[in-house]
Amino acid sequence: MNIRKSCRVLGLGAALLLLGATAQAQNALDTILKNKKVTIAVPPDYPPYGSMGKDFQIQGLDVDVANYIGAKLGVAVNLVPVTSANRIAYLETKKADVVIATLGKNPEREKQIDFAAAYSPFFQAIFGAKTSQVKGFADLAGKTIAVTKGSVEDAELRKLAPPSADVRSYEDNTKTVSAYVNGQVDLIAVGASVAGNMMQQHPKVSTEFKLLLKDSPNYIGVAKGEDKLRLVINGIIADARKNGDLDKMAVRWLGRPVGDLP
Repeated sequence: MNIRKSCRVLGLGAALLLLGATAQAQNALDTILKNKKVTIAVPPDYPPYGSMGKDFQIQGLDVDVANYIGAKLGVAVNLVPVTSANRIAYLETKKADVVIATLGKNPEREKQIDFAAAYSPFFQAIFGAKTSQVKGFADLAGKTIAVTKGSVEDAELRKLAPPSADVRSYEDNTKTVSAYVNGQVDLIAVGASVAGNMMQQHPKVSTEFKLLLKDSPNYIGVAKGEDKLRLVINGIIADARKNGDLDKMAVRWLGRPVGDLP
């Protein structure tokens, strides 16, 4: 066999392998529907998005969204816990069909996986006691507010708070939370996860969401090339936004509707 003919054969073989890989990459939805089970990766230690409940079952907004998608697909949901470090690898190695784990979209991640719809905000906000009358940033006048020094919420708060607000910076989130739960300040400016953990650990403080400082969305991840699965999930999330189901889940865990999502 001459070199030119060898190259043609090798080229054909490579093309067939590529077609086979593409066909294989597109079968996740078919497999899910055939087996009547979808495996979804969720965070086990990132409240209010995902954490272990008293019954040792994972609970949270991401879990509710995962179960919602499974119900709409008409299949059982197998929840698998993941960390920030391994959640993308779970898709790449097919340990999970879908990842719903506070996953932000960026160009680097888009090279590794595909993103379905955004389903919730990941945000920094001001929280306070339910009895505290704070409806707008003008209401922060004269209030004491704990914030972690150098954080995103620190920078945003200083842009939006009136001059008479007493913004008190602390070295880390632990000290910031401690100042608030011990009654040293009126309000606290933190990220949603820190707030969720705080409210879970200190229910007697009776804290609620007050004002949004900055918003960024969480997306649902699927393996590269799984367009059929991605589009079906997009449809489920779009319907959930229209009928209010997504807002109900967000209010339950975040204390606010999802707001504007891409």
